[in-house]
Amino acid sequence: MPATAPPRPVADLSFEDAMAELEQIVRALEEGRQTLEDALAAYERGTALRQHCETRLAEVEARINAIVVTEDGLTTRPVA
Repeated sequence: MPATAPPRPVADLSFEDAMAELEQIVRALEEGRQTLEDALAAYERGTALRQHCETRLAEVEARINAIVVTEDGLTTRPVA
């Protein structure tokens, strides 16, 4: 059986890719067919994916909150 490629670094994943992988991990954990060590590694990866998604959402929220409606239309203020 060929070795599988290591997973991409979490920081390199888009929000959508991270969510899709997180959903796969949750399904696999719910099935309960993994060894304890594999389940623990999946849980740790899932935790990192969740944090990555929360960070990405916070960044987008900050950008949305930076949008200001003025009389001339929409403008943005700098995001810290």
